[in-house]
Amino acid sequence: MSHWLENIELSGKLVNLIPLKQNHSNGLIQAASDGELWNLWYTYVPSEKTVDEYIEFAINENIHQKAHAFAVVDKKTNKIIGSTRYCNAINNNRVEIGYTWYAKSFQRTGVNTECKYLLLTHAFEKLKCIAVEFRTNWHNHASRNGIARLGAKQDGILRNHLLDVDGSYRDTVVFSITKEEWPTVKKSLNFKRQYYS
Repeated sequence: MSHWLENIELSGKLVNLIPLKQNHSNGLIQAASDGELWNLWYTYVPSEKTVDEYIEFAINENIHQKAHAFAVVDKKTNKIIGSTRYCNAINNNRVEIGYTWYAKSFQRTGVNTECKYLLLTHAFEKLKCIAVEFRTNWHNHASRNGIARLGAKQDGILRNHLLDVDGSYRDTVVFSITKEEWPTVKKSLNFKRQYYS
């Protein structure tokens, strides 16, 4: 499993994905401040108060080979504009892409399409995954629609899946793309990417 959890960097036309590090805290806060994303109740984006804990958790998951977290860097400005990661790596042939968020001004700009293209290409073509999974809160309609636009198919809904900090239960919507579907999904993502280059 460890062969894919090395400190990989992925580079596209719009963004670079670099390993998330402790010294990225200021960049993450600046990105999250664009839209005050930490106020979204159905997802978890770091605030000034929680950013150190957020990064520490991500790095700990990396160390234990459960995840590989990235800072998303805009190639034009070289500034951090969000974060994403491979996560829930139970074995080396299936992985989840999650913990994804972008500064508000970079949403619906092609950044998500590019990030997912880079992550999916690496997962299917380098890591030889048989499937890549996506999970999101039932109430996060923007995320659900974005995942579906990628070409992922909904597997189902995990009812009362997670307990939130306020004591309420979260329903989690699960999507995936299989290795057999990847060539068609890749073609679709490449078609979309040409409009953002």
